[in-house]
Amino acid sequence: MNMIVRPVKPEETGRVAAIFEEAKKTIAALGIDQWQGDYPNRETAESDVRAGISCAVIEDGVLAGVCTLIPDGEPTYDVIEDGEWLTGNDNRRYMTVHRMAVAVEYRGSGAAPCLLRFAGERAEELGLLSVRIDTHEGNAVMRRMLEKNGFVPCGIIHLANGDPRVAYEKRTGSAESGTEETYENQ
Repeated sequence: MNMIVRPVKPEETGRVAAIFEEAKKTIAALGIDQWQGDYPNRETAESDVRAGISCAVIEDGVLAGVCTLIPDGEPTYDVIEDGEWLTGNDNRRYMTVHRMAVAVEYRGSGAAPCLLRFAGERAEELGLLSVRIDTHEGNAVMRRMLEKNGFVPCGIIHLANGDPRVAYEKRTGSAESGTEETYENQ
C-alpha cells in the first residue's frame, strides 16, 4: 500500500469528523471514558485545519487517519508525575501529537505508525528534541502501538480538566546527535 502524509484539506473535515466518531465508539466499547462526549468533533477538525496543525495519512488515495501536530509545547505536559520526560521536565522543544485516530477499515494497516514517523521527521526538521503524546491508561491498543514504535512511557500528566493520562516520549535524531546545541546557539 502507498501511504503519504499531508495537511488535511478544508473539504475533508467531514471525513475527519467521521473518523473521530468511529474512534469514540471503539473507545467506548473498551469501557474507556476518553473522547466520550462532544469532543473531538467537526468543529475541532475545522479549527485544526484553520490552524494548520491537522495532518492526514492518505492510503491508496483515501484519508485513512488523522492527527494534530503542535510544535510549540503543551501546557498540560509541564507537570509530570511518577516519572520524568526523556528530554527533561523543563524542555519545551518537542512536537506534541494530539487527536490521533484511524478509520476502522485502515486499523492495523500502518497508518498510525506512519503518522508517528512523520511527526518525528517534522520535529527533527524543526530542531526539536522529541515527540510527546498521551493516552488513557486503559487504551491498551494505543499504548502497545506507541511502545512498538519506540515511544517510552514517562509518567502521568493531567489534562486541563484534571483527567490523568499516560505520557509518552520519543527522542528525535536532533536529541540523539547533540544538534540541540547548534540549534540553541543560532
